[in-house]
Amino acid sequence: MNRRLFIGSLAATVRAQGVRKISVLLIDGQNNHRWQLTTPVLQRMFDQSGDQSGLFTVTIATSPPKGADMSSFRPDFAAYSVVVSNYNGEAWPETTRMAFEKYVRGGGGFVTVHAADNAFPEWTEYNRMIALGGWGGRTEKHGPYARFRDGKLTLDPKPGPGGHHGKRHAFTVTTRDRNHPITRGLPETWTHATDELYDSLRGPAQNITLLATAFSDPSTGGTGEHEPTLFTVKYGKGRVFHTTLGHDIEAMNCIGFAVTLLRGTEWAATGKVTQKVPVNFPK
Repeated sequence: MNRRLFIGSLAATVRAQGVRKISVLLIDGQNNHRWQLTTPVLQRMFDQSGDQSGLFTVTIATSPPKGADMSSFRPDFAAYSVVVSNYNGEAWPETTRMAFEKYVRGGGGFVTVHAADNAFPEWTEYNRMIALGGWGGRTEKHGPYARFRDGKLTLDPKPGPGGHHGKRHAFTVTTRDRNHPITRGLPETWTHATDELYDSLRGPAQNITLLATAFSDPSTGGTGEHEPTLFTVKYGKGRVFHTTLGHDIEAMNCIGFAVTLLRGTEWAATGKVTQKVPVNFPK
């Protein structure tokens, strides 16, 4: 079955006609990945589903470039139902960080996409929001590794760097919680397009609901562990959806990525999911 998604067909997966639109703030501007290419893909996913269903509207907040004065970067988080981050770069101003903490803690939704979990290793509250992160000098001081072992999420405090991936390849995602609104109706296993399979993420690892994992195969340079790929985090009254998928356009054009992102974003904003799983979701 074709695991690619023609972006214009996304609207057919949504059944939220007549409901109030979910306002999305999509943040970019710095990233070690090519955000200039991936942000338009993300925007189309939200916009084109919203055109016919009335589900999403999107505003983009682009930070100053690396090395520029960041003091003017002050998005009005409170004006949106959910913030989606495609950002991995320099620290935000303190006032912006505090406003974001207040927003999520007070009940705002947050979605972190792929390399956004590499961001802000020294921002304590951000690391609590995302629960697990990689790179940026993360070590055991930032928290344990988290892997799926013996049927449950297991925390491993052994020392070592946080964040790694083997060579890019297509891989199987296993749904671990089939009762959560985001993953309800998904197949037990499904094939994701060629992507980076993040492994060895570590962090505070608190208030996690693990939704899906992928086996990091040693033959591709992986760990031999079942690594978290989709999960949620409770932060105060806020809901956080964390997807490690989505390295580039090829990965984002997978139906599995798009559907889980849109469902996760709706859940982060509202606490429920009204979108159907499309019949062409990968098996």
